Amino acid sequence: MNHKVAFSFADGKTLFFDAGANEILLDAALRNGVKIPFDCREGVCSTCKGRCESGEYEQDYVDDEALSAEDLAQRKMLSCQTRVRSDASFFFDFDSTLCRSEDTGRMTATVSRMEKVSGSTAILHLDASGVRRRLDFLPGQYARLLVPETDAWRSYSFANQPSYDNQLQFLIRLLPDGIMSNYLRERCTPGQSIDFEAPFGTFYLRHVERPLVMVAGGTGLSAFLGMLDEMASRGGCGQPVTLYYGVNDVGDLCEYERLKGYVDRIEGFSYVPVVVNSSPDWSGKTGYIPDHFDVKALAARPFDMYVCGPPPMVEAIRKWLATSGLQDFQLHFEKFASTGGLE
Repeated sequence: MNHKVAFSFADGKTLFFDAGANEILLDAALRNGVKIPFDCREGVCSTCKGRCESGEYEQDYVDDEALSAEDLAQRKMLSCQTRVRSDASFFFDFDSTLCRSEDTGRMTATVSRMEKVSGSTAILHLDASGVRRRLDFLPGQYARLLVPETDAWRSYSFANQPSYDNQLQFLIRLLPDGIMSNYLRERCTPGQSIDFEAPFGTFYLRHVERPLVMVAGGTGLSAFLGMLDEMASRGGCGQPVTLYYGVNDVGDLCEYERLKGYVDRIEGFSYVPVVVNSSPDWSGKTGYIPDHFDVKALAARPFDMYVCGPPPMVEAIRKWLATSGLQDFQLHFEKFASTGGLE
């Protein structure tokens, strides 16, 4: 027996489809062309989180870090673990534009160039102008790239805003023996084809109404470059924007000229580079990013914080916020795994 399911979104759109009596809700949605954001499919990451507004449902497994006891009491659920037991409706706190099925199909781009921008980082430039439509994505979202001559997919945040001619950039960490890293170092040449799927993820800049604090760890900077590109095209966002950019060593810093350019193009923008390991040729801030937060300034007015980087950094920021005494803020974060892709 099928159940009628309604998905409602923050932009007021509602999509309807049928789900089987014992079918996982995410599977039913995908089968019907409703491609909500998801990542792990194991009840851990909470990317596919929503709230049941009516109807009966059960969940197979929910990690306690994905949904708290309070979340469960409020009927929040993970689509990848939910089975509907009646006709039901669910609300998702993002726009329906993230769910357009045509946006996440497999596409092909060609390599324009590979630009090494630090000792440990490269920017891969792709030309996707062969895609018949304009590729829409929200800065901060990511794409899945198929590493040429392998069956391995890797996920990377877009490092630029959407363009009418579908030119794409990805900031990629060069690992000692990574599948994508080896390809970039050894085999990447202009004109090669790369298959990709996009866009994915719910880490993107919401409507800006309060001061922004952006925290980037390593190639987590990529997501913010896309956001800042979009702000620069508008001259700003009407609020102060501070970017903290942390790396392990001075040689890992990249895109300095681009960041300087944003200072001139985005009203109220500033950036603070922080290097973990001090060295004689670095006179800037050292240590860890939370050491350099100005608690008094943050407490002066409500703010939104966006964090993207390796899991230890993200967890350190979350713990700092939990013990800082700050109350009026909204946190958005994205972790990426040791492969260089998103977790």
